[in-house]
Amino acid sequence: MEITSPESSLEQLQAALEISKIGVWSYNEKLNRVYFSKSSKAIIGYEDDASFGNNIDDWNDLVHEEDKEQYFKDFNDRIKGVTNIYINRHRVKCKNGKYKWILDQGQIINNPIKDGYIHFVGTHIDITQQVNNKTKVDNALTIATKQNNKLKNFAHIVTHNLKQYSGNFESLLEFYDDAEDDSEKEEIIGHLKNISKSLDRTIQNLNQIVSVQSNVDKTSELLNIHTFIEETLKLLDIVIVKSEALIINKVDSEIHINYHSAYLESIILNLLTNAIKYKHPDRKPIIIISSKVEDNKLTLCFKDNGRGIDLKRFGKDIFGLYKTFHNNANAEGVGLYLVKNQVESFGGKIEVESDVGVGTTFKILMTLKKAN
Repeated sequence: MEITSPESSLEQLQAALEISKIGVWSYNEKLNRVYFSKSSKAIIGYEDDASFGNNIDDWNDLVHEEDKEQYFKDFNDRIKGVTNIYINRHRVKCKNGKYKWILDQGQIINNPIKDGYIHFVGTHIDITQQVNNKTKVDNALTIATKQNNKLKNFAHIVTHNLKQYSGNFESLLEFYDDAEDDSEKEEIIGHLKNISKSLDRTIQNLNQIVSVQSNVDKTSELLNIHTFIEETLKLLDIVIVKSEALIINKVDSEIHINYHSAYLESIILNLLTNAIKYKHPDRKPIIIISSKVEDNKLTLCFKDNGRGIDLKRFGKDIFGLYKTFHNNANAEGVGLYLVKNQVESFGGKIEVESDVGVGTTFKILMTLKKAN
């Protein structure tokens, strides 16, 4: 049987590692030296640089700034005995200026207590392709999740908003049956025509949502907030009359915003119908819609004098799906969930302030775009 010398075995191991493109490194604390195999240096384009590694920090200095803290922590955790093996993933700047992801693993091969110094040996593996593939998968999953959420959002808009129209039509038809003269019936027909026009506009807007791609900006348009609120109020005519509500639109008529019209209509509808639905039993509902602009940021406020919400009890659930906080028979817990998702889909934010028995204020923070 042929006996292989230790030197031959080491050469064979080195050759095997080079074939597999796995780099080898070592660090000897006593000599204060590092060693990088040809494969290690080749990963980052320094295979022909004989001087690379002469400086103990040659590799360390190339580690991406965002990765350095964890890189050194993982290394020192192994030295301190916090971990049994050193493993770290970090980016290294290559000779061509680009970064590669490296799986860096190592182990102490001597007895530091007995020897009085540390001798580390490890490997470098280029995992850039795996990281990029994972990023692509994660991005695809994110897009799929967003699209799924948009689909659910669309379904909620359809069921929630169109229910308002059907209720309006039903109420008007009842009023029509109870009308005592032709002039009263003619007035109701006028209301029916207005609601029909609003319904047609809503259906057109909802149809646009179906074609929404991952970039919401593709389907947004420049809207005058004050005018849009006035148009939306028309489809709430019957609800406003029946509840004897007073809605005051104090939004600056010069404000424009780049937004999806169906989303904005849904936001306004849900906040107003909620304010009316949860009106205080001892007073008529008053809802004030106001605006404030600061540093190209718009804050829309919807302030009511309704029952209010106990935020200490329900604050964390207020925007949750199917979460209700009053005993109304027709409470569904969909509106505020929908509003929050629609606001956030355009990079906005919604806040709430409320006092039980006093009223509630919803604040929507949005980014402005000036009219041309």
